[in-house]
Amino acid sequence: MKVGVLALQGAFDAHARVLDRLGVATVEVRTADQLADVDALVLPGGESTTISMIAQRTGVWGPLGEFVRSGRPVLGTCAGLILLAGEVLDGRPDQVSLGALDVAVRRNAFGRQLASFEAAVPVAGLDAPFRAVCIRAPAVVRLGAGVEVLAEVDGHPALVRQGAMMGAIFHPELADDPRLHELFLAG
Repeated sequence: MKVGVLALQGAFDAHARVLDRLGVATVEVRTADQLADVDALVLPGGESTTISMIAQRTGVWGPLGEFVRSGRPVLGTCAGLILLAGEVLDGRPDQVSLGALDVAVRRNAFGRQLASFEAAVPVAGLDAPFRAVCIRAPAVVRLGAGVEVLAEVDGHPALVRQGAMMGAIFHPELADDPRLHELFLAG
């Protein structure tokens, strides 16, 4: 399996390091050709409007939408979750999302940078709690019928799955714990 990490902006290098540590072939995706050559994809944290604008400007946005709707595994973390969401409630007027994951999200819902936090959260499929690093974290405020909650923070969905797509409000690449990436790769 070859996993792409969208490398337009944000924490893509940290995801690539985790995947490399797991022995997974990893590609930093910046073009449609690179995207066409991967079996699974990670949409990293960063700034969701910036990532979407760069993706549109470089011609990756359309192929990205096709990829996430193809049924292949996709993991969106923080801003990546916002990009996957069916609805972004408080985005900028020019904010776009891929509309693939049947959730509504609210950006920076837990507060700005100074309100960032960590929490040990039980995750379905993992044997011990996972350290969720929440930096300007979004909140999932609506779940579609086919969306499964795998973890919660303060009673709110923190990790969700719909088919082969997973979305996390937190940054698993910063936890020094590869188990969430393993869970993603295991399907």
